[in-house]
Amino acid sequence: MTTATAVADSLDLAAVRQAVDRTLTEFLSAKAESADSAALPELIDVLSRFVTAGGKRLRPLLCVCGWYAAGGGPEADVALRAAASLELFHAFALIHDDVMDGSDTRRGHPSAHRALEAARACGDGASTEWFGVSGAILLGDLALVWSDEILTTASMSAQQHQALRPVLDAMRSEVMLGQYLDLLATGQVTGDLKEAMDVVRYKTAKYTIERPLHVGAVLAGGRAADLEACSAYAIPVGEAFQLRDDLLGVFGDPRVTGKSDLDDLREGKRTPLVALAVQRADERQLSVLKSLLGRHDLDAEGAASVRRILEETGARRRVEEMIASRYEQAMRALDSVGFPTAVTAALQEIARAATARSS
Repeated sequence: MTTATAVADSLDLAAVRQAVDRTLTEFLSAKAESADSAALPELIDVLSRFVTAGGKRLRPLLCVCGWYAAGGGPEADVALRAAASLELFHAFALIHDDVMDGSDTRRGHPSAHRALEAARACGDGASTEWFGVSGAILLGDLALVWSDEILTTASMSAQQHQALRPVLDAMRSEVMLGQYLDLLATGQVTGDLKEAMDVVRYKTAKYTIERPLHVGAVLAGGRAADLEACSAYAIPVGEAFQLRDDLLGVFGDPRVTGKSDLDDLREGKRTPLVALAVQRADERQLSVLKSLLGRHDLDAEGAASVRRILEETGARRRVEEMIASRYEQAMRALDSVGFPTAVTAALQEIARAATARSS
C-alpha cells in the first residue's frame, strides 16, 4: 500500500506529516547531491535544518484535508507534492520575516540569518551580521524558487495546473500584503482594532488556513461551493490561530514556544491585543504603553509592566473570548458543510490544536 493510499484510508494527520517530511527531505537531498558548487550544500544544510526544526506542518495538513474535502481519491501524490511546496513557501516567508523582525530564534533554534552569521563568525561582528542577513535573504529566495519547482515537477494535469495557479497567485499576493500591513502598523500604538484585524486576516487567516485548503480542493476538482465551504471554516480558525499566537508572543513561555516573549513588544507590533488595551487604557496606562511598546531596549521589567496593563484593561481576557467565539463559529461551519466524516474529524483536531495550543 502506498503512503498516499494509507493516508486516504484514515486521514491520519501524523502520516500526512511524515509523507510531507519525506518529500521535502528527498527533494533537498537530491538538490545537495546534484549541486555543482561547494557553496550550495552549505545553504541547503541551513535550509534543511530550518525546515526540519519542528513546525506544525499546518499548511500541508490543510492542503491534504482540502483534497479529500473536495472528493479527491486515495492516490493523493499530487496533493502531497503541493503540501510540501506550501511548506517550502512558508520557510521562505519565515526566513524573511525573521530578518525583518530581527529575531534571533525560530522554533527554539537560531533563525536562518543567525545560523549563517555563526557560520562566518571568524571576522568582525559587523561583517558577519551583514553576511547573515544577506545570506538569509538569498536563502529565502531560494526556498521560494524551490517551492515552485517541487510543485511543477509533480504529475499534474493541465486542468489541475490551470485551476491551481490563480489560488497560488492569490495566496502569495495576500501574504505579501499582510506583511506590508504589519510593517506599516509596527511601532504605532493605536486602538484601531479593524486595522489590526486586517493584518490578522491577510497575514494568517487567508494564508495559513484558507488558501492551503483551497489548494488541495482545486487539485481534486473542487468547485466554487467547495471553496466557500472551506472558507466558512478557515477564516474564523485562522483569525483564532493568530490571536492565540499574539497571546503566546507576549505571555508564552519561550522554553515551550521556542521564541522570545520580548520580540513582539520590542517591535511594537500592533496586534488586536494591543489595540484593545489602548482602547480601554486610562491616562496612566496609555502613557506606559506608549513609552514602552516599540523600544528595542525593552527589558524584562518593562515587559512585565506592559503585561500587567494588558491584564488590567481586560485586553487579554477579551482576546481569549474572541478566540473561543471564532472556534465555535468554525465548528458550526463544519457541522453544516457536509465534508466526509474523516475530513471533518481532522479539521476539528486541527482547529483545537491551533486555538488552544501552548506553543
